[in-house]
Amino acid sequence: MTTTIGQESAKSVESVEARLLRVRGGNRLRGEARISGAKNAALKALAATLLTADEVVLNSVPMIADVLSMAELLRAFGAEVEIDRERKRVTVRAVAITRTTAPEHLFRPTRASVVAAGPMLARCGEVSFALPGGDRIGKRPIDLHLRGFERMGAEVRITGDSVVARAAALQGARIYMDYPSHTGTENLLMAATLASGRTVIANASAEPEVVWLGNLLNRMGARIAGLGSPYITIEGVDRLHGVAETVLPDRLEAGTFAIAAAMTGGDVTLRNVREADMLPLSEKLREAGAEIWYWDDLMMIRPGTKLRAVDIQTLPFPGFPTDLQAQFVALLTQAEGVSRVHERVYEDRLRYANELRKLGADIRIERYGAHGERLSTTAEVVGPARLTGAHVQALDIRAGTSLVLAGLVADGEVAIGDAYHIDRGYEDFVAKLARLGADLDDPGPPAPA
Repeated sequence: MTTTIGQESAKSVESVEARLLRVRGGNRLRGEARISGAKNAALKALAATLLTADEVVLNSVPMIADVLSMAELLRAFGAEVEIDRERKRVTVRAVAITRTTAPEHLFRPTRASVVAAGPMLARCGEVSFALPGGDRIGKRPIDLHLRGFERMGAEVRITGDSVVARAAALQGARIYMDYPSHTGTENLLMAATLASGRTVIANASAEPEVVWLGNLLNRMGARIAGLGSPYITIEGVDRLHGVAETVLPDRLEAGTFAIAAAMTGGDVTLRNVREADMLPLSEKLREAGAEIWYWDDLMMIRPGTKLRAVDIQTLPFPGFPTDLQAQFVALLTQAEGVSRVHERVYEDRLRYANELRKLGADIRIERYGAHGERLSTTAEVVGPARLTGAHVQALDIRAGTSLVLAGLVADGEVAIGDAYHIDRGYEDFVAKLARLGADLDDPGPPAPA
């Protein structure tokens, strides 16, 4: 069934209504699950469709709330967008851009919406938007994006929480990034494809989704070299053309299910997984005592004798992903010994620890910084802890899934409020868990009044 964004709008509004997800522990996960396309790649690919007037077809697109929100934003800019939910396909034809001001109600809720700014600035010479929102996990400034635009010749004006950027024509430049931000790299990468001359992004992100996006742009006619390295070079071209592409598998979804299998002592096979993208998690799961095998696009998780305490620290790829930190902490509550988790990316990402404590987790938080600025946060997790049912709140996408995973091993029922957060990052998460044997009760979003 093919639908337009207008038809999807009401559904996406429903999906952000608060609801309660109930999880009852005690079941080992068993069976097979197919991993969806990566949210963090699909969102950026949708933004990239604004760089060309030709048709772009994206396959294996996860039908989640954030993707639907991004699609609505494209339509607001003037693009024609069609969504085929059954085939997981999105077709975009941005023949004419009819406005350069992003509607606040579409731009603000999703952090990834900021990556539409680079393509809009490159193609139209101007863009204005309100500072984006998304998960409340700490400071995520877009100054790297804006400074990069300025280096390429744009005039950037910030008034309150509104940003206006204009450029008669973007010029190639050498851009140094203070840290390898993946959204910053993606935004500047897309803007540079249509800039005049050569752009070099130094200290660029090497995340798998960034590499995939760069290859997508090359297939559209861009000239990009150095993907996966700290130095990306872009030779600007006059125009990009259409393309049909398949979104790479979501390593974060795969990681979440792998962690769930390991902590329940389950026997699970994940299909549509890229082994190289899973390296940081695979090594830590093995260190914790799980058994992991790969074959072609399959990842197999089997229980070891027991779960052991391990230390992790979140860093840009190939470091341990910050977006799997909360889920891994849920596993560590069941590991024997004392584990330490160092969060190096987002200083407030461990806020969910209070919710895990309500279930009985033994977690202590320490914060480190200089001159009053919090630079990193460390959690000490003592296990194994006996988790028991309670009412908790999902504070963001990954915190929500962490609570679900904790519920899988808890005695009694864990009731998770604001479960809509999970819909923003995972496609059919509850249904996939249920097919693996999890005991969940999800009434879904409430019916519209």
